[in-house]
Amino acid sequence: MSPFPDLTALDRLRAARPLIHCVSNIVAANDCANVLLAAGASPMMAQCALEAEAVTAASSATVLNTGTPDEGRFDLCRLLARCAGKLGHPVVLDPVGVGTSPWRLSQIRRLLDETPPAILRVNLGEALALLGASGREQGVDGGGGDPAARRGAALALSAKYGCAVLLSGPEDHAAWGGRVFRIEGGSALTAYVTGSGCMLSVLCGAFAAVTDTPGEAAALASVFWKSCARRAEAAAAGSGPGSFRAGLMDAAYALTPQDLARDTRIAAE
Repeated sequence: MSPFPDLTALDRLRAARPLIHCVSNIVAANDCANVLLAAGASPMMAQCALEAEAVTAASSATVLNTGTPDEGRFDLCRLLARCAGKLGHPVVLDPVGVGTSPWRLSQIRRLLDETPPAILRVNLGEALALLGASGREQGVDGGGGDPAARRGAALALSAKYGCAVLLSGPEDHAAWGGRVFRIEGGSALTAYVTGSGCMLSVLCGAFAAVTDTPGEAAALASVFWKSCARRAEAAAAGSGPGSFRAGLMDAAYALTPQDLARDTRIAAE
């Protein structure tokens, strides 16, 4: 039996250079595009509904982010999800700040009910909000909670929407099909870089373009990003989040499957 996840997917990603369509938020769009380029994919950040079908048809995966939403943004997300569904392309949804307001929660639930994604990338606060629990979020951050709570929320959310879930935090939990994997590592400095979760979501899209199952893509994105964070912290050498942010991009560019094999700390729970 081959090791899980298949780390050689990173080589396939760089050979294929898949086009990943990202409807990002205004805070993280530039970093999301750059981390895709560094990892080996090709980003497209188109936002116009008039070209949605054409852009989706040209892309290998679609990543939808609700961090800075308005009515038009949600209409676009629903349209793109439908277009990708018709083509059989994977969709990643990052419901940023879903517990911030009743309006945002209702819009994201509508999107999930109409067209469930292949991968739902959340933090604990977002997961609890979607599950109808008390997801108290500080802005769009919500990485606390004990490991058992994160594990349970990931499993429950995966069962509710029938998709793979990547719940990020001090350790990530990737859940699908009643199974859950815990991915450890990374760096506490990730919490000081705005959009680090958004970048993880677009990496889910990149790996979904070159793997057979959304669950494996979610686990690969987590393993890759944890390794980037660990190496970026070492390179920053105590300088702080600015150097760490640059180090994330450098690590995404330089990592090899052999590096990932040394860094990976993943276990079935």
